[in-house]
Amino acid sequence: MRYSALSIFKQALAGNLGWKPAWREPQPKPHYDVIIVGGGGHGLATAYYLAREFGIRNVAVVEKGYLGSGNVGRNTTIVRSNYMLPGNEPFYEFSLKLWEGLERELNYNVMLSQRGIISLYHNDGQRDHYVRRGNAMMMEGVAAEQLDRETLKKMLPFLNFDHARFPIIGGLLQRRAGTARHDAVAWGFARGADRLGVDLIQNCEVTGIRREDGIVTGVETTKGFIGCNRLALAAAGNTSRVGEMAGLKLPIESHVLQAFVTEGLKPCIDHVITYGAGHFYISQSDKGGLVFGAEIDGYSSYAQRGNLATAEHVMEEGVTMIPGLSRVRVLRAWGGVMDMSMDGSPIIDRTPIDNLYLNCGWCYGGFKATPASGFCFAHLIAKGESHHVARALRLDRFERGFPIDEAGAGTQPNLH
Repeated sequence: MRYSALSIFKQALAGNLGWKPAWREPQPKPHYDVIIVGGGGHGLATAYYLAREFGIRNVAVVEKGYLGSGNVGRNTTIVRSNYMLPGNEPFYEFSLKLWEGLERELNYNVMLSQRGIISLYHNDGQRDHYVRRGNAMMMEGVAAEQLDRETLKKMLPFLNFDHARFPIIGGLLQRRAGTARHDAVAWGFARGADRLGVDLIQNCEVTGIRREDGIVTGVETTKGFIGCNRLALAAAGNTSRVGEMAGLKLPIESHVLQAFVTEGLKPCIDHVITYGAGHFYISQSDKGGLVFGAEIDGYSSYAQRGNLATAEHVMEEGVTMIPGLSRVRVLRAWGGVMDMSMDGSPIIDRTPIDNLYLNCGWCYGGFKATPASGFCFAHLIAKGESHHVARALRLDRFERGFPIDEAGAGTQPNLH
C-alpha cells in the first residue's frame, strides 16, 4: 500500500479499516543469502539497500527485541555533515544527501527538518578550529558559514553570551543540517525492506555463530539454526558480544549515552545548537519538548540507562549555555549503548573471516549516518569492496597507523 494524502482520505471514509501492517511477521527460513544481525537503523537500511540497489532479496534481519528497540530509538535525532577530516566529511555528506531524498524514496514521513546546526565557540583557539573545519567542509563542496557574536545575539538571544568563564564569541553554521524522527526512520526502512521481500525476524536473539572450514555457515538463535552464505554484524553496542561468538576481539568499547526531553514549550529554539565549552547539544521537537544530551557516562556498560552524576553534569552544561533551562521540567530520560571506537570514527569492513562483515564503532554519529551506513555496508556485502566514500573506514587502520581522530583525543574510546 502506497501512502499518500489520497489514501488517508479514502481510509477515513472507510473507517480506517483498510490499513495493512507496515511489515510481515515471518518465521525464519532454513537458509538465506545474507543474514544481518541487528534490527536497528543500520541493519534495516542495509537490508533495504541490498534489495533495492543490488537485487539481493533473500535476506533476513534478526533482532533480539523489537525493530528499532536499540540506539535508533534512543538518540537526540540530529542529522549533520559538518565534519573536518577526509575520512569522515565525504561519508557524512553522502549520508546527508541520502537523507534529503529519503522520504520520497521510502514513501514514508521521517520528519526531516533541515533547521540548521550552530556550533558555538568560546575562545580564539576554538575559533581557529571552526574556521579550519568550515574551510575543510567547503573544500568538499559543503556549505558552511562563520557567525560572529552580534549575528548570534540576533538569532539566539536566549544564550548566555557573557558567561565569565565561557563567553560566546561566534559559531559555525551548517544550514542543511537538522533533525529527523528516529522511530520513523527505523519504521520507514523496515517497511521498505519488507516490501522488497526481506524477512524481518523480531524477538530472535543470536546465541552463537557456526563456522566450518574457516567460514561462517549460519547463526544459532532462540528460534533455531539459520544458515547463510554471508553474515553481516550491525549490532551497535552489542557488536563486541556478537563478534566474540565468531572469535573476534574488536577495537571498540560499549558506553552509555543519555538523552533527555522536557515538557512541551512554545517554539523557542529554531536550530540545533552545540556548546563548545562542553559536549552539550539541544534542539526542540515538533511536540515542543527540548531534546538534549551531552557526554557518555565514561565507563563501559551494556545497560540502556545512565547514572545520576552524568545527568547532573548534563543539566549544568545546559543551564550554563541557556540559563532559562533552569525553569523547565525534564519529563524523561533514556540511554543508548554506544559502540565507541579507538579513534571516534566508524568501521565498515570485511573481517579476517571471509564471509563475515562488520559495521560498528559509530560513537555519537550513528543516527546521522543511517542511510550512508546502510548503503555502503550493502555495497560492501554485495560487491566485496568498499564504497568510495567509506574506503577509509577500515578495520585495520589502527594497525596500519591511519586513525581518523576527529576530536584529536587519542586512542581512548571514552574521550571521543
